[in-house]
Amino acid sequence: MNLSSTLSWLVDAAAETTSANRLLAELGGHLVAEGLPLAGGALTLEVPHPLIARRTWLWRADNGEVIEALGFAPEVPFAMPEAAGSRDAGRRWLGGLAPGPVHEDTIGARADGPTLGWIGTRPFTADEQDRLRQAARFAAAPMAALAARATLTAALEAYLGRRSAQRVLASPLRRNTGETIEAALLFADLRGFTALSENNPPAEVIAALDAWFDRIAGAIHAFGGEVLKFIGDGLLAIFPVTTSARSACEAALRAVSAARVGMAHLDAERRRQGLPPLPFGAALHLGEVHWGNIGAADRLDFTAIGSAVNLVSRLEGLCKPLEQTVLVSGALAAEVETKLIALGTHELRGIARPCAVFTLPD
Repeated sequence: MNLSSTLSWLVDAAAETTSANRLLAELGGHLVAEGLPLAGGALTLEVPHPLIARRTWLWRADNGEVIEALGFAPEVPFAMPEAAGSRDAGRRWLGGLAPGPVHEDTIGARADGPTLGWIGTRPFTADEQDRLRQAARFAAAPMAALAARATLTAALEAYLGRRSAQRVLASPLRRNTGETIEAALLFADLRGFTALSENNPPAEVIAALDAWFDRIAGAIHAFGGEVLKFIGDGLLAIFPVTTSARSACEAALRAVSAARVGMAHLDAERRRQGLPPLPFGAALHLGEVHWGNIGAADRLDFTAIGSAVNLVSRLEGLCKPLEQTVLVSGALAAEVETKLIALGTHELRGIARPCAVFTLPD
């Protein structure tokens, strides 16, 4: 076949493109090089994500810049931007390039499949429209590969977290793969969850759990941590030491402080609704963990294990007897400048050495 340079690139090399923004920019560049009068373009992918319905990348032909616009569910499907009157900032960014018309194609056989659209610097001729449609048809295969990678990545990030998902994708699917890292650890769970479960319908229990996890996990993610695992009504999170132990420990302290404020607001709202509050306990510790795959030969889990994980979970168990919401180990307290209150040294079940324990001021 006598293919143009754009179609040859789509057949031979586009499937190796690692990201949608690069695919859009390189495809647009090829089309401009062939004389297509493009001012900009947009590429939209549906995404299997708990919050994001679709991701749209917008490309400018004048400088090659690409930005991303997110569509949150539920929302109407993305449409190519108009030159004026656009409500979305991303559409205005692209729509203001030129007063030219819009050409849009759905890629593949599905009516709700990826869409590829272009804005012209002038009206497209019939031949130019045919060339754009042909490019969209040839883009189906690389787009399918890109969509499959995006789906896999989004699913892993939703269930494992971003850092862990990246490690899973980059590592062999085998046991005994991982690394030892230093991290600030956060372990937290609700108080009285058994009674809450027994005395309320499942829908109310799930709603309470979701509200609790929104506050604690949202705070963790906001300050650079990652939830490794939800365990019933509790969770384990890490703040890996990347620059310094102090910055990781301070981030963990800020996260648990933010969660405490968020839960106070949630409890106030629950009381107004005649619902019981959701007391919780949280513990922080600094130590080394093995971060990687464990499990059966054909069923793996990606998590963190080690003596530091055991210590932080045992430390959290002291919250109730010490009547504290947050407890901090001596190892983490030694790394931070935040003012903490000493609670003495305590024995922890299964831990050989007593642990110096601190708490945050009210």
